[in-house]
Amino acid sequence: MHKFSSLGIVTGLAFALLSGSAPAQDRRQNEPGQFDFYVLSLSWSPSFCEESRERAPDRAPDQQCSGKARSFVVHGLWPQYESGFPEFCQVPAPRLDHAAVSSVLDLMPSPRLVFNQWGRHGTCSGLSPHAYFETVRKARAVVKIPEAYLDVAQPVSATPDEVEDAFIKANPGLSRSAISISCDSKERLSDVRICLSKDLRFRDCADLDRRACRREQVLLPAPRGG
Repeated sequence: MHKFSSLGIVTGLAFALLSGSAPAQDRRQNEPGQFDFYVLSLSWSPSFCEESRERAPDRAPDQQCSGKARSFVVHGLWPQYESGFPEFCQVPAPRLDHAAVSSVLDLMPSPRLVFNQWGRHGTCSGLSPHAYFETVRKARAVVKIPEAYLDVAQPVSATPDEVEDAFIKANPGLSRSAISISCDSKERLSDVRICLSKDLRFRDCADLDRRACRREQVLLPAPRGG
């Protein structure tokens, strides 16, 4: 009898975790507009494109991976809690019109990326689509890309700390506690993630560093395009 009961408790807990009925990571879980700060994620586009080709070599390339060569692009602007983050705060997400998508393609060069980021993260901002993407633009304007990564002709290898240091040097007021590096399974740089307050000032974010890349070196493939 006791053995059966223990099994039932374990099974019930597993079901709760899978079904989403486990305790929320934050009492405001997924309430639009209820969050503490933003993370601006800047994706190293060549890494994304290489990974996409490896994952689905027969699929037509994403718009981001065709045409002109790109280096850093905006991956997203993500509302965050001090611990954890909200996502998919409105299902279905409010509709994006053509003007909203077009307004941000110079920063996020793929309609698929724009739609995905709006549905997963933008809906948690509490802003309308146009206001959210205007906030994306303002957030991107806050961050200066280091000169070393503006015109990369050959692959670059660096430590995560070296990448962080370059951004810190180029952006007065940005501290090591406000920036994090992510990488993929092949040690390529995926994203540089920078924490910003709701009024778009650099701010520390201890939780972000727990998800940072722990590789000794990261590779930045060279941009390539037609």
